[in-house]
Amino acid sequence: MDWFARLFEKYPEMGVYLAVGIGYLIGRVKYRGVGLGVVTGSLLGGIFLGNFFHVPVSDQAKAMLFLLFLFGIGYSVGPSFFRNLKGDGWRWGLLGVVVPVVGLLTAYAVARVLKLDVGYSAGLLSGALTESPAIGTAGEAIRTLPLADDQKQLLIAHVAVADAICYIFGTIGVIWVCSSLGPRILGIDLRSESKKLEAQLGIRRAKLGVHSAWQPIGFRAYKVRPNAPVVGKTVAEAEKTVPGARLFVERIRRNGELISPSGATVLEANDTVAVLGRTEILVKVLGPSSSEVSDPELLEIPVASFDLYVTQKAIVGKTLLELVTNVHEARGVLLRGIIRAGRPVPIGTEVVVERGDTLQVTGTESAVSKLAPVLGKMLSPIEESDLTTLGLAVFFGVLLGAVLTIPVGHLRLTLGTSVGTLLVGLMVGWARSVKPWFGRMPDAAILFMRSIGLAAFVAMIGLKAGPIFVNAVREFGYVLLLGGIIVTLLPLLAGLLFGRFVLKLNPVLLLGGIAGAQTMIAGVAAMQEKADSSVATLGYSYTVAIGHILLTTWGTVIVTLMS
Repeated sequence: MDWFARLFEKYPEMGVYLAVGIGYLIGRVKYRGVGLGVVTGSLLGGIFLGNFFHVPVSDQAKAMLFLLFLFGIGYSVGPSFFRNLKGDGWRWGLLGVVVPVVGLLTAYAVARVLKLDVGYSAGLLSGALTESPAIGTAGEAIRTLPLADDQKQLLIAHVAVADAICYIFGTIGVIWVCSSLGPRILGIDLRSESKKLEAQLGIRRAKLGVHSAWQPIGFRAYKVRPNAPVVGKTVAEAEKTVPGARLFVERIRRNGELISPSGATVLEANDTVAVLGRTEILVKVLGPSSSEVSDPELLEIPVASFDLYVTQKAIVGKTLLELVTNVHEARGVLLRGIIRAGRPVPIGTEVVVERGDTLQVTGTESAVSKLAPVLGKMLSPIEESDLTTLGLAVFFGVLLGAVLTIPVGHLRLTLGTSVGTLLVGLMVGWARSVKPWFGRMPDAAILFMRSIGLAAFVAMIGLKAGPIFVNAVREFGYVLLLGGIIVTLLPLLAGLLFGRFVLKLNPVLLLGGIAGAQTMIAGVAAMQEKADSSVATLGYSYTVAIGHILLTTWGTVIVTLMS
């Protein structure tokens, strides 16, 4: 043990990485689908090591990692954050504000009643509302208080202790409310209500013998029989003979020669046609009625699979059905998926396309190239990140947070470098939605920023909190746990009632929305398992951006209020 202690003293980076590794092991352990998550796992990993070894960690290193994480969050949610401020999105935006505000007020009231210090109060908020980034903003705010350095470090350690205690029920509470208590309060059966919403949105459930024509994709060659119903019909007419399916005749072999047909080309007996469509449709529908042939030359068609980023005003607000029906350039292109606010959303004919959506499409290279400018911008795969934008954004974010103060009554609230970086990241993310070629960074790079940035940061917080953790739990553990239960449940219930009876939101989407407002995707995952449907993800995507922004900022606010 002494040898390890000396080793960690000399090479503290070893302790940080070990804490992260332990944390990810802890975070991936689940019981009946419920786990602590890798961030809380990293915090506990740090606390565990810190309880046995003194691992000196640098405040500058913590700040660099946390700023990297905050930029990644802002960059990811920027497009959806500003989208929800427009049009009918105001109702979801209001829900996304109400839940965090009630959470802040509840945490403040509970902290006052329980007479918690600033550190425990901030940890109560971050853990109960399941927003670990608030640990960082609270810690930064504590460092600005007129206190001795050792007292500041003690309060920052208290943040980590309270967060670890309150996060457990914070996670369980969101799951329970969204999947069990909430549906009972609203008087709905989650499974049947989800099916009803899917029908309204035109989402087809994948069942045996029933296949969605909105999923890709295959190219096959078929010989047109003399008695086939498509003989004598134009290509455009033939493509519409299978109701609900999107099939495209892209090439014809006639009398040994290859033809690139137009919509007016008439099909003849013994033609060999190359048909693009979802594989299951080709097999189940065309297979029994046509003779499939092997014709490599006929099928030698360039096929492109790209992401199209939606920016054009003429497309925003259209349903997918309107898009494929009214947009001529959509011919020959099939939709594989939709990414909204970094998460996949269910596909259905009545799902509305929104600004900042990424449509994952496949089709002939020429067809995809024609559709791209109609929707917005084609996002070609990239490998390198725009580090110029990253560096300047973090610089100006820190500058903004350092110089800007906001008067709130008799208080002057310092924005803080972390919140400033979050806001600048938000602006860069929004600018990317307007000009998708600006500040491009691979999704994998952003995911790495968010993962290692927060996990390593909270691991270092845990390393410092380790020596006091056991005594703090003995003294305040049950008090913090009970207080955390109140702080978790009250904003969820307030959001549920406000969203249903004031905003008149769909109950299934509302349950996903309150999970998003507390940034807890596990709540939606529990709903998905119980309802056998992922449609609630739409509600989550509407509010999660606002939830991330406000709850992260609350770390600064709770410290200001309590001090």
